[in-house]
Amino acid sequence: MIARRPSPARAYIALGSNIEDKIGHLRLAAQKIGQLPETEIVAHSTIWRTPPWGKLDQDWFANAVVAVDTVLAPVELLESCLAIETEMGRTRAERWGPRIIDLDLLIHGTASIRTEKLTLPHPAMAERAFVLMPLQEIAPEIRIRGESLAKLLENLDATGIEKMGAL
Repeated sequence: MIARRPSPARAYIALGSNIEDKIGHLRLAAQKIGQLPETEIVAHSTIWRTPPWGKLDQDWFANAVVAVDTVLAPVELLESCLAIETEMGRTRAERWGPRIIDLDLLIHGTASIRTEKLTLPHPAMAERAFVLMPLQEIAPEIRIRGESLAKLLENLDATGIEKMGAL
């Protein structure tokens, strides 16, 4: 019997940085994501400049979203993203604090997961314009809890969020 390879799932990963070479950090992280086993970046947003969120007394963020087709299971993809963060020097000193890189798995195919380690779809993405704006740029058809990204964005404050350039 020949073993069948799993079919790839479309996953979306948010990238953020607000320390040092923010844009360079996003580009390096995207490159590393594209080098994951059996994972291919199929779309990426532009880079967006966004004001800090959660903890306001810190520098602005560069944010983007990449779409990947991957055969990695959701937890495997999450662990790979966390390994990239660690490799790039990410430390978790304070919640919502400054970070060299932040990779958040937003969606993985049709997976609906709620564990201590991973919740999919990402539980807070519908409240974050800095996630929805780049996500809408590459996947406007996505719906979260039955709502379009455009409809969700109508109810969010996008003040200060602006496109910066190519990822």
